[in-house]
Amino acid sequence: MTTDATRFAPAQPHGTAHAGTGPGEVLADIAGMLRELLEEYGFDEAEIGRETTFHDDLELESIDLVTLSGSLREHYGDRVNFAEFVADLELDEIIALTVGQLVDFVVASLRATEEG
Repeated sequence: MTTDATRFAPAQPHGTAHAGTGPGEVLADIAGMLRELLEEYGFDEAEIGRETTFHDDLELESIDLVTLSGSLREHYGDRVNFAEFVADLELDEIIALTVGQLVDFVVASLRATEEG
């Protein structure tokens, strides 16, 4: 698999039925989704890792999180409910939200659907 200049593998095509469920695979998928989103702002060269924050580092607004939510649903289907995840957070937690926290949520959601 090839990687881009930031050493992350590109996300699998949206709607892939057998998307990887490991943290590294999910991080690569989410980083790919974020790069697509950031391309619109000319900010697609950003380094995206577990500690990257959506607000301070990537400068995403609430509408961008809605777009990300749609990308997550396209990619993982109903197994990952980003809106439900964010609804459980306080405003300051949403502002401080990191990519790693989202990765952990996605991994847990995917594993829960595989087990049950």
